[in-house]
Amino acid sequence: MSAQANDVTPHHVRQTDAGWVQGYCADGICRFLGVPYAAPPVGANRFREPQPVASWEGVRDATKPGPSSYQQLKPFPAIDVVPLIGDGYERGDDYLALNIWAPEDAAHRPVMVFIHGGGFVVGSKDAPVSDGTAFARSGVVCVAINYRMGIDGFLPIPGVPTNLGLRDMLAALAWVKANIARFGGDPANVTVFGESAGAMAIADLITSPLAEGLFKRAIVESGHGAMVRDIGIAQKLVRKLARLLKVDPTADGFRDISYERGWSAMEKVSKPFPGIDLRDAEGHEPVFGMSRFIPVFGDDVLPEKPLDALKKGAGKDVDLLIGTNAEEMNLYFVPTKVRAKIPGFLAKWLLGKSHPQPKQVLKTYGLGDKKAGHAMTEAMSDLVFRWPARLFAGEHQGRTHVYEFDWRSPACAGELGACHAIELPFVFKTLDTARGPRGFAGEDPPQALADRIHQIWVDFATDGSLPWPEFDAQGRNVHLLGTDETIEEPVMPAAALLRQESRHVP
Repeated sequence: MSAQANDVTPHHVRQTDAGWVQGYCADGICRFLGVPYAAPPVGANRFREPQPVASWEGVRDATKPGPSSYQQLKPFPAIDVVPLIGDGYERGDDYLALNIWAPEDAAHRPVMVFIHGGGFVVGSKDAPVSDGTAFARSGVVCVAINYRMGIDGFLPIPGVPTNLGLRDMLAALAWVKANIARFGGDPANVTVFGESAGAMAIADLITSPLAEGLFKRAIVESGHGAMVRDIGIAQKLVRKLARLLKVDPTADGFRDISYERGWSAMEKVSKPFPGIDLRDAEGHEPVFGMSRFIPVFGDDVLPEKPLDALKKGAGKDVDLLIGTNAEEMNLYFVPTKVRAKIPGFLAKWLLGKSHPQPKQVLKTYGLGDKKAGHAMTEAMSDLVFRWPARLFAGEHQGRTHVYEFDWRSPACAGELGACHAIELPFVFKTLDTARGPRGFAGEDPPQALADRIHQIWVDFATDGSLPWPEFDAQGRNVHLLGTDETIEEPVMPAAALLRQESRHVP
Protein backbone atom coordinates (compact mmCIF):
# COMPACT_ATOMS: atom_id res chain seq x y z
CA MET A 1 0.00 0.00 0.00
CA SER A 2 1.38 3.42 -0.84
CA ALA A 3 1.62 5.97 1.92
CA GLN A 4 -1.06 8.12 0.32
CA ALA A 5 -3.59 5.38 -0.34
CA ASN A 6 -7.10 6.31 0.87
CA ASP A 7 -5.51 9.25 2.75
CA VAL A 8 -4.59 6.80 5.52
CA THR A 9 -1.00 7.15 6.78
CA PRO A 10 0.35 4.36 8.98
CA HIS A 11 2.08 5.55 12.12
CA HIS A 12 5.42 4.39 10.80
CA VAL A 13 5.20 6.44 7.57
CA ARG A 14 5.52 10.23 7.65
CA GLN A 15 5.97 12.96 5.07
CA THR A 16 8.85 15.43 5.04
CA ASP A 17 9.44 18.37 2.73
CA ALA A 18 11.62 16.12 0.54
CA GLY A 19 9.42 13.01 0.53
CA TRP A 20 7.93 10.17 2.57
CA VAL A 21 9.96 8.21 5.14
CA GLN A 22 9.19 4.87 6.72
CA GLY A 23 10.38 4.15 10.25
CA TYR A 24 9.16 1.50 12.65
CA CYS A 25 6.96 1.49 15.75
CA ALA A 26 7.14 -0.81 18.75
CA ASP A 27 5.71 -0.64 22.27
CA GLY A 28 4.14 2.75 21.61
CA ILE A 29 7.34 4.43 20.34
CA CYS A 30 8.04 5.26 16.69
CA ARG A 31 11.59 5.62 15.42
CA PHE A 32 12.73 7.30 12.23
CA LEU A 33 16.46 6.89 11.75
CA GLY A 34 18.92 8.46 9.31
CA VAL A 35 16.46 11.03 7.95
CA PRO A 36 18.46 13.54 5.85
CA TYR A 37 18.18 17.23 6.70
CA ALA A 38 20.76 18.39 4.12
CA ALA A 39 22.36 17.03 0.96
CA PRO A 40 25.48 14.85 1.27
CA PRO A 41 28.48 17.16 1.87
CA VAL A 42 30.67 15.54 -0.76
CA GLY A 43 31.85 16.33 -4.28
CA ALA A 44 30.74 19.82 -5.26
CA ASN A 45 29.00 20.18 -1.87
CA ARG A 46 32.16 19.59 0.15
CA PHE A 47 33.07 22.83 1.95
CA ARG A 48 29.76 24.40 0.96
CA GLU A 49 27.05 25.58 3.30
CA PRO A 50 24.51 22.77 3.89
CA GLN A 51 22.46 22.33 0.73
CA PRO A 52 18.78 21.33 0.48
CA VAL A 53 17.88 17.66 0.36
CA ALA A 54 16.97 16.44 -3.12
CA SER A 55 13.39 15.18 -3.24
CA TRP A 56 12.79 11.47 -3.75
CA GLU A 57 9.98 9.36 -5.18
CA GLY A 58 8.17 6.72 -3.18
CA VAL A 59 8.94 5.98 0.46
CA ARG A 60 12.48 6.21 1.83
CA ASP A 61 13.67 3.63 4.36
CA ALA A 62 14.27 5.25 7.77
CA THR A 63 14.72 2.11 9.85
CA LYS A 64 18.54 2.14 9.95
CA PRO A 65 20.83 4.84 11.38
CA GLY A 66 22.91 5.26 8.24
CA PRO A 67 26.42 6.70 7.84
CA SER A 68 28.34 8.97 10.18
CA SER A 69 30.94 11.69 9.79
CA TYR A 70 34.39 10.20 9.16
CA GLN A 71 36.34 9.37 12.32
CA GLN A 72 38.80 6.85 13.69
CA LEU A 73 38.39 5.67 17.27
CA LYS A 74 41.13 4.23 19.43
CA PRO A 75 40.76 2.03 22.51
CA PHE A 76 40.47 3.90 25.79
CA PRO A 77 42.10 2.48 28.93
CA ALA A 78 40.14 1.06 31.87
CA ILE A 79 36.63 2.07 30.76
CA ASP A 80 34.41 1.48 27.73
CA VAL A 81 33.69 4.78 25.95
CA VAL A 82 31.82 3.27 22.98
CA PRO A 83 28.46 4.06 24.66
CA LEU A 84 29.48 7.74 24.76
CA ILE A 85 30.75 8.25 21.22
CA GLY A 86 29.58 5.24 19.22
CA ASP A 87 31.64 2.47 17.71
CA GLY A 88 33.23 4.46 14.91
CA TYR A 89 32.83 5.37 11.29
CA GLU A 90 29.88 4.05 9.31
CA ARG A 91 30.76 4.58 5.65
CA GLY A 92 28.52 6.64 3.41
CA ASP A 93 28.08 10.15 2.08
CA ASP A 94 24.56 10.91 3.32
CA TYR A 95 25.49 11.58 6.94
CA LEU A 96 23.91 15.00 7.44
CA ALA A 97 20.94 13.23 8.94
CA LEU A 98 18.95 12.92 12.15
CA ASN A 99 17.11 10.36 14.25
CA ILE A 100 13.62 10.88 15.66
CA TRP A 101 11.96 9.07 18.57
CA ALA A 102 8.29 9.93 19.08
CA PRO A 103 5.28 8.61 20.97
CA GLU A 104 3.12 6.68 18.53
CA ASP A 105 0.14 8.95 19.18
CA ALA A 106 2.18 12.18 19.43
CA ALA A 107 0.63 15.54 18.61
CA HIS A 108 1.93 18.97 19.63
CA ARG A 109 4.47 17.39 21.98
CA PRO A 110 7.57 19.22 23.29
CA VAL A 111 10.61 18.70 21.07
CA MET A 112 14.16 18.08 22.30
CA VAL A 113 17.06 18.20 19.81
CA PHE A 114 20.31 16.60 21.01
CA ILE A 115 23.75 17.64 19.70
CA HIS A 116 26.46 15.11 20.55
CA GLY A 117 29.92 15.82 21.90
CA GLY A 118 33.33 14.46 20.98
CA GLY A 119 35.71 17.41 20.75
CA PHE A 120 34.30 18.43 17.34
CA VAL A 121 36.17 15.47 15.81
CA VAL A 122 34.36 12.27 16.92
CA GLY A 123 30.88 11.22 18.03
CA SER A 124 27.56 10.36 16.46
CA LYS A 125 23.81 10.72 16.77
CA ASP A 126 23.80 6.94 17.16
CA ALA A 127 25.88 6.65 20.34
CA PRO A 128 24.06 4.16 22.61
CA VAL A 129 24.03 6.45 25.66
CA SER A 130 21.94 9.08 23.82
CA ASP A 131 19.17 6.82 22.54
CA GLY A 132 15.99 8.92 22.77
CA THR A 133 13.51 6.15 23.58
CA ALA A 134 13.03 7.17 27.22
CA PHE A 135 12.30 10.77 26.22
CA ALA A 136 9.65 9.55 23.78
CA ARG A 137 8.19 7.39 26.53
CA SER A 138 8.05 10.54 28.68
CA GLY A 139 5.96 12.32 26.06
CA VAL A 140 8.71 14.18 24.19
CA VAL A 141 9.61 14.05 20.50
CA CYS A 142 13.38 13.56 20.70
CA VAL A 143 15.76 14.28 17.82
CA ALA A 144 19.52 13.61 17.55
CA ILE A 145 21.67 15.01 14.75
CA ASN A 146 24.98 14.46 12.96
CA TYR A 147 27.11 17.34 11.72
CA ARG A 148 30.43 17.87 9.96
CA MET A 149 33.49 17.70 12.20
CA GLY A 150 37.24 18.19 12.04
CA ILE A 151 38.65 19.62 8.80
CA ASP A 152 35.27 19.57 7.04
CA GLY A 153 33.34 21.19 9.86
CA PHE A 154 35.62 23.46 11.88
CA LEU A 155 38.69 24.48 9.86
CA PRO A 156 38.46 28.09 8.58
CA ILE A 157 40.03 27.46 5.18
CA PRO A 158 40.28 30.61 3.04
CA GLY A 159 37.55 30.50 0.41
CA VAL A 160 35.35 28.17 2.51
CA PRO A 161 32.39 29.32 4.63
CA THR A 162 33.46 29.33 8.28
CA ASN A 163 31.83 27.26 11.00
CA LEU A 164 30.34 24.68 8.64
CA GLY A 165 29.62 22.37 11.58
CA LEU A 166 27.55 25.09 13.26
CA ARG A 167 25.83 25.82 9.94
CA ASP A 168 24.88 22.14 9.75
CA MET A 169 23.30 22.40 13.20
CA LEU A 170 21.36 25.48 12.09
CA ALA A 171 20.15 23.58 9.01
CA ALA A 172 19.04 20.66 11.19
CA LEU A 173 17.14 23.00 13.51
CA ALA A 174 15.49 24.66 10.50
CA TRP A 175 14.48 21.18 9.27
CA VAL A 176 12.97 20.44 12.67
CA LYS A 177 11.00 23.69 12.60
CA ALA A 178 9.63 22.89 9.14
CA ASN A 179 8.93 19.16 9.54
CA ILE A 180 8.64 18.07 13.16
CA ALA A 181 4.87 18.67 13.42
CA ARG A 182 4.40 15.71 11.06
CA PHE A 183 6.11 13.52 13.65
CA GLY A 184 3.94 14.83 16.48
CA GLY A 185 6.19 17.62 17.73
CA ASP A 186 5.39 21.25 18.44
CA PRO A 187 7.76 23.44 16.35
CA ALA A 188 7.05 26.36 18.68
CA ASN A 189 8.33 24.42 21.71
CA VAL A 190 11.85 23.24 20.85
CA THR A 191 14.59 22.70 23.43
CA VAL A 192 18.09 22.13 22.11
CA PHE A 193 20.41 20.18 24.42
CA GLY A 194 23.90 18.82 24.13
CA GLU A 195 27.00 17.71 25.99
CA SER A 196 30.66 18.72 25.78
CA ALA A 197 31.37 19.91 22.21
CA GLY A 198 27.65 19.75 21.53
CA ALA A 199 27.04 21.96 24.55
CA MET A 200 29.79 24.37 23.47
CA ALA A 201 28.09 24.63 20.09
CA ILE A 202 24.70 25.29 21.68
CA ALA A 203 26.16 28.01 23.90
CA ASP A 204 27.55 29.61 20.76
CA LEU A 205 24.25 29.31 18.89
CA ILE A 206 22.36 30.95 21.75
CA THR A 207 24.23 34.13 20.76
CA SER A 208 24.07 33.65 16.97
CA PRO A 209 21.80 35.98 14.97
CA LEU A 210 21.25 33.08 12.55
CA ALA A 211 19.66 30.93 15.28
CA GLU A 212 16.93 33.35 16.30
CA GLY A 213 13.54 31.64 16.41
CA LEU A 214 14.90 28.10 16.01
CA PHE A 215 14.66 27.08 19.68
CA LYS A 216 12.93 28.29 22.81
CA ARG A 217 15.11 26.71 25.48
CA ALA A 218 18.62 25.34 25.78
CA ILE A 219 20.32 22.82 28.07
CA VAL A 220 24.10 23.15 28.08
CA GLU A 221 25.78 20.12 29.70
CA SER A 222 29.48 20.68 30.42
CA GLY A 223 29.78 23.48 27.90
CA HIS A 224 29.94 27.26 27.57
CA GLY A 225 30.78 29.94 25.01
CA ALA A 226 34.48 30.50 25.71
CA MET A 227 35.84 27.74 23.44
CA VAL A 228 36.03 29.85 20.29
CA ARG A 229 39.01 31.17 18.35
CA ASP A 230 39.79 34.25 16.37
CA ILE A 231 39.76 33.31 12.68
CA GLY A 232 43.31 34.59 12.18
CA ILE A 233 44.69 32.37 14.96
CA ALA A 234 42.70 29.36 13.73
CA GLN A 235 44.17 29.83 10.25
CA LYS A 236 47.59 28.98 11.69
CA LEU A 237 46.13 25.49 11.92
CA VAL A 238 45.05 25.67 8.27
CA ARG A 239 48.60 26.46 7.18
CA LYS A 240 50.10 23.75 9.41
CA LEU A 241 47.76 21.10 8.00
CA ALA A 242 48.37 22.28 4.44
CA ARG A 243 52.15 21.83 4.94
CA LEU A 244 51.63 18.34 6.33
CA LEU A 245 49.35 17.42 3.43
CA LYS A 246 51.55 19.20 0.83
CA VAL A 247 48.66 21.25 -0.55
CA ASP A 248 47.82 24.93 -0.82
CA PRO A 249 46.01 26.35 2.24
CA THR A 250 42.89 27.04 0.15
CA ALA A 251 39.57 25.43 -0.67
CA ASP A 252 41.01 23.95 -3.86
CA GLY A 253 43.99 22.62 -1.93
CA PHE A 254 41.91 20.75 0.63
CA ARG A 255 39.00 19.72 -1.59
CA ASP A 256 40.47 16.48 -2.89
CA ILE A 257 42.13 15.38 0.35
CA SER A 258 40.62 12.05 1.37
CA TYR A 259 39.08 11.66 4.80
CA GLU A 260 41.79 9.14 5.68
CA ARG A 261 44.66 11.49 4.77
CA GLY A 262 42.94 14.36 6.52
CA TRP A 263 42.48 12.32 9.70
CA SER A 264 46.15 11.32 9.74
CA ALA A 265 47.18 14.99 9.51
CA MET A 266 44.66 15.94 12.20
CA GLU A 267 46.19 13.39 14.56
CA LYS A 268 49.65 14.85 13.98
CA VAL A 269 48.63 18.44 14.75
CA SER A 270 46.72 17.28 17.83
CA LYS A 271 49.79 15.87 19.59
CA PRO A 272 51.38 18.03 22.30
CA PHE A 273 54.87 17.27 20.96
CA PRO A 274 55.79 19.49 19.12
CA GLY A 275 52.24 20.73 18.70
CA ILE A 276 51.07 24.07 17.39
CA ASP A 277 50.74 27.31 19.32
CA LEU A 278 47.13 28.49 19.24
CA ARG A 279 47.35 30.82 22.23
CA ASP A 280 45.92 34.32 21.95
CA ALA A 281 47.79 37.56 22.57
CA GLU A 282 47.45 37.14 26.36
CA GLY A 283 48.85 33.62 26.32
CA HIS A 284 45.54 31.78 26.81
CA GLU A 285 44.45 28.78 24.75
CA PRO A 286 40.66 28.57 25.19
CA VAL A 287 40.46 24.78 24.79
CA PHE A 288 43.50 23.90 26.92
CA GLY A 289 44.74 21.65 24.11
CA MET A 290 41.74 19.34 24.22
CA SER A 291 40.82 19.92 20.57
CA ARG A 292 42.35 21.87 17.72
CA PHE A 293 39.04 22.07 15.91
CA ILE A 294 36.51 24.45 17.44
CA PRO A 295 34.18 27.23 16.23
CA VAL A 296 35.59 30.60 15.25
CA PHE A 297 34.14 34.06 15.80
CA GLY A 298 34.11 37.04 13.47
CA ASP A 299 31.70 35.74 10.81
CA ASP A 300 27.93 35.85 10.23
CA VAL A 301 27.35 32.84 12.52
CA LEU A 302 29.28 34.29 15.47
CA PRO A 303 29.99 37.96 14.80
CA GLU A 304 31.74 38.29 18.15
CA LYS A 305 32.78 36.23 21.14
CA PRO A 306 29.68 34.65 22.71
CA LEU A 307 30.35 36.20 26.13
CA ASP A 308 30.57 39.67 24.57
CA ALA A 309 27.33 39.03 22.68
CA LEU A 310 25.59 37.90 25.89
CA LYS A 311 26.54 41.18 27.57
CA LYS A 312 24.68 43.01 24.78
CA GLY A 313 21.54 40.91 25.31
CA ALA A 314 22.00 38.19 22.70
CA GLY A 315 20.00 35.08 23.58
CA LYS A 316 17.99 36.79 26.31
CA ASP A 317 14.76 35.23 24.99
CA VAL A 318 16.16 31.70 25.41
CA ASP A 319 15.55 29.94 28.73
CA LEU A 320 18.86 28.45 29.80
CA LEU A 321 19.73 25.43 31.96
CA ILE A 322 23.50 25.13 32.16
CA GLY A 323 25.70 22.97 34.35
CA THR A 324 28.82 20.91 34.81
CA ASN A 325 30.05 17.82 36.58
CA ALA A 326 32.00 18.18 39.81
CA GLU A 327 35.13 16.34 38.58
CA GLU A 328 35.09 16.89 34.82
CA MET A 329 38.74 16.18 33.97
CA ASN A 330 38.75 12.83 35.78
CA LEU A 331 37.49 11.25 32.55
CA TYR A 332 40.74 12.15 30.82
CA PHE A 333 43.26 11.89 33.64
CA VAL A 334 42.08 8.99 35.84
CA PRO A 335 41.83 6.06 33.36
CA THR A 336 45.09 7.18 31.72
CA LYS A 337 46.78 7.45 35.16
CA VAL A 338 47.90 11.01 34.38
CA ARG A 339 46.36 12.25 37.61
CA ALA A 340 48.24 9.65 39.66
CA LYS A 341 51.61 9.78 37.94
CA ILE A 342 52.35 13.09 36.19
CA PRO A 343 55.36 14.84 37.76
CA GLY A 344 55.20 18.49 38.75
CA PHE A 345 57.48 19.79 35.99
CA LEU A 346 55.39 18.09 33.30
CA ALA A 347 52.14 19.37 34.81
CA LYS A 348 53.56 22.91 34.66
CA TRP A 349 54.70 22.41 31.07
CA LEU A 350 51.30 21.06 30.03
CA LEU A 351 49.39 23.91 31.67
CA GLY A 352 51.88 26.40 30.24
CA LYS A 353 50.76 25.46 26.74
CA SER A 354 47.38 27.03 27.56
CA HIS A 355 47.86 29.40 30.50
CA PRO A 356 50.53 32.08 31.02
CA GLN A 357 50.94 31.32 34.74
CA PRO A 358 51.00 27.53 35.16
CA LYS A 359 52.92 27.63 38.44
CA GLN A 360 50.35 29.97 39.94
CA VAL A 361 47.53 27.73 38.72
CA LEU A 362 48.97 24.66 40.43
CA LYS A 363 49.78 26.55 43.60
CA THR A 364 46.24 27.97 43.75
CA TYR A 365 44.88 24.43 43.52
CA GLY A 366 47.03 23.03 46.28
CA LEU A 367 50.32 21.90 44.79
CA GLY A 368 52.49 21.02 47.75
CA ASP A 369 49.62 19.71 49.81
CA LYS A 370 48.45 17.59 46.87
CA LYS A 371 50.19 15.62 44.17
CA ALA A 372 50.80 17.56 40.98
CA GLY A 373 48.33 15.41 39.04
CA HIS A 374 45.55 15.98 41.55
CA ALA A 375 46.14 19.75 41.61
CA MET A 376 46.25 19.88 37.80
CA THR A 377 43.10 17.79 37.41
CA GLU A 378 41.11 19.93 39.84
CA ALA A 379 42.42 23.15 38.31
CA MET A 380 41.59 22.09 34.78
CA SER A 381 38.11 20.91 35.78
CA ASP A 382 37.42 24.48 36.88
CA LEU A 383 39.38 26.32 34.18
CA VAL A 384 38.17 24.27 31.22
CA PHE A 385 34.56 23.60 32.23
CA ARG A 386 33.11 24.69 35.56
CA TRP A 387 34.12 28.34 35.89
CA PRO A 388 33.52 29.33 32.24
CA ALA A 389 30.03 27.79 32.53
CA ARG A 390 29.34 30.02 35.55
CA LEU A 391 30.62 33.04 33.59
CA PHE A 392 28.24 32.18 30.76
CA ALA A 393 25.35 31.84 33.23
CA GLY A 394 26.27 35.15 34.81
CA GLU A 395 26.23 37.04 31.52
CA HIS A 396 23.04 35.49 30.12
CA GLN A 397 20.31 38.12 30.50
CA GLY A 398 17.38 35.73 30.16
CA ARG A 399 16.09 33.09 32.57
CA THR A 400 19.10 31.12 33.82
CA HIS A 401 19.39 28.07 36.05
CA VAL A 402 22.60 26.26 36.97
CA TYR A 403 23.12 22.65 38.05
CA GLU A 404 26.09 20.58 39.22
CA PHE A 405 26.16 16.82 38.74
CA ASP A 406 27.85 15.50 41.87
CA TRP A 407 27.13 11.74 41.90
CA ARG A 408 30.48 9.90 41.88
CA SER A 409 30.99 6.90 39.64
CA PRO A 410 32.73 4.00 41.44
CA ALA A 411 34.57 3.01 38.24
CA CYS A 412 38.39 2.91 38.21
CA ALA A 413 38.51 1.71 41.81
CA GLY A 414 36.29 4.57 42.92
CA GLU A 415 38.47 7.26 41.35
CA LEU A 416 36.47 8.15 38.22
CA GLY A 417 33.93 10.13 40.24
CA ALA A 418 31.70 12.86 38.85
CA CYS A 419 33.63 12.95 35.59
CA HIS A 420 32.92 14.49 32.22
CA ALA A 421 29.89 12.92 30.46
CA ILE A 422 28.80 10.84 33.46
CA GLU A 423 25.43 12.63 33.54
CA LEU A 424 24.42 11.37 30.07
CA PRO A 425 23.13 7.88 30.98
CA PHE A 426 21.09 9.50 33.77
CA VAL A 427 19.64 12.20 31.49
CA PHE A 428 18.66 9.66 28.81
CA LYS A 429 17.82 6.85 31.27
CA THR A 430 20.23 4.58 29.43
CA LEU A 431 22.09 3.24 32.46
CA ASP A 432 22.38 -0.21 30.90
CA THR A 433 24.85 1.21 28.36
CA ALA A 434 27.12 2.52 31.14
CA ARG A 435 27.16 -0.32 33.67
CA GLY A 436 29.35 -3.39 33.94
CA PRO A 437 32.99 -4.28 34.71
CA ARG A 438 34.27 -1.63 32.26
CA GLY A 439 31.19 0.57 32.43
CA PHE A 440 31.95 4.21 33.19
CA ALA A 441 29.03 4.33 35.64
CA GLY A 442 30.14 1.24 37.54
CA GLU A 443 28.29 -1.98 38.25
CA ASP A 444 25.07 -0.62 39.76
CA PRO A 445 24.31 3.06 39.07
CA PRO A 446 21.16 4.30 40.86
CA GLN A 447 18.03 4.13 38.70
CA ALA A 448 16.14 6.48 41.03
CA LEU A 449 18.66 9.23 40.28
CA ALA A 450 18.24 8.67 36.55
CA ASP A 451 14.46 8.84 36.92
CA ARG A 452 14.69 12.16 38.77
CA ILE A 453 17.24 13.84 36.48
CA HIS A 454 15.47 12.67 33.33
CA GLN A 455 12.20 14.14 34.61
CA ILE A 456 13.89 17.49 35.37
CA TRP A 457 15.01 17.66 31.72
CA VAL A 458 11.53 16.68 30.49
CA ASP A 459 9.76 19.24 32.68
CA PHE A 460 12.12 22.01 31.57
CA ALA A 461 11.55 21.12 27.91
CA THR A 462 7.79 21.00 28.43
CA ASP A 463 7.19 24.38 30.03
CA GLY A 464 10.49 25.72 31.36
CA SER A 465 9.82 24.72 34.96
CA LEU A 466 12.68 23.83 37.33
CA PRO A 467 12.52 23.06 41.07
CA TRP A 468 15.20 25.52 42.23
CA PRO A 469 15.77 29.31 42.02
CA GLU A 470 17.52 31.12 39.22
CA PHE A 471 21.23 31.90 39.16
CA ASP A 472 21.76 35.64 39.49
CA ALA A 473 23.91 38.35 41.05
CA GLN A 474 22.10 38.21 44.38
CA GLY A 475 22.10 34.45 44.76
CA ARG A 476 24.57 32.12 43.07
CA ASN A 477 22.05 29.28 43.25
CA VAL A 478 23.39 25.96 42.00
CA HIS A 479 21.37 22.76 42.29
CA LEU A 480 23.34 19.63 43.15
CA LEU A 481 21.66 16.85 41.20
CA GLY A 482 23.16 13.95 43.12
CA THR A 483 22.15 15.11 46.56
CA ASP A 484 19.07 17.02 45.36
CA GLU A 485 19.89 20.21 47.23
CA THR A 486 20.42 23.81 46.18
CA ILE A 487 23.44 25.71 47.45
CA GLU A 488 24.71 29.25 47.12
CA GLU A 489 27.96 28.41 45.42
CA PRO A 490 31.13 30.37 46.30
CA VAL A 491 33.29 31.88 43.59
CA MET A 492 35.87 29.35 42.40
CA PRO A 493 39.64 29.86 42.71
CA ALA A 494 39.70 29.78 38.89
CA ALA A 495 38.06 33.20 38.83
CA ALA A 496 41.39 34.83 39.61
CA LEU A 497 43.15 32.77 36.94
CA LEU A 498 40.99 33.56 33.92
CA ARG A 499 40.91 37.04 32.47
CA GLN A 500 37.19 37.05 31.64
CA GLU A 501 35.16 39.07 34.08
CA SER A 502 31.49 38.71 34.84
CA ARG A 503 29.20 41.41 36.11
CA HIS A 504 27.77 38.71 38.39
CA VAL A 505 31.04 37.95 40.18
CA PRO A 506 31.84 39.99 43.28
